[in-house]
Amino acid sequence: MQHYDWTRFTKSIVVAADPQKIYSCFSTRGGMESWFLRNCVYNRMGVELGLQEEAMMGDHYAFMWHGWPDTTLERGEILKADGNKNFAFTFTGNEATSMEVHLLLEMYGRNTRVSLTQINIPDDENSRAKWHMGCLEGWTFYLTNLKSVIEGGLDLRNKNLDIKGVINA
Repeated sequence: MQHYDWTRFTKSIVVAADPQKIYSCFSTRGGMESWFLRNCVYNRMGVELGLQEEAMMGDHYAFMWHGWPDTTLERGEILKADGNKNFAFTFTGNEATSMEVHLLLEMYGRNTRVSLTQINIPDDENSRAKWHMGCLEGWTFYLTNLKSVIEGGLDLRNKNLDIKGVINA
């Protein structure tokens, strides 16, 4: 019997776009808000970056999602940003964990394979449910939404705070 590793997961999707377009969907405020976040603030040394300015290693962020109140706020740091195919950030659950999210973009024919790996997930019963299964479900939806927004322009996110318990929030 193979041991399941609850401390990490990888989800991948192929998107009909060049890697630079997808990279900017992660590295810029405008990109993140187009498919993932209600509000994204990247800042460098305390100065907020512009809508299309790319975050770099060492920059900080604040993330807020549609369907969640302002109290659901994630703050962290950009760990890797090569401007091309690698982007990574802390994703700690507001310092409850030491998780990280790593993005790898690879040409796959005329498309781009987007691979997202979340690591350092604590291995206890609560973390398996909240951080492993919960984030796995969330990233599956959001990567699908990234593909939908880029390829067809349709944003699948629930933007109504009153609607709760749905996969697209």
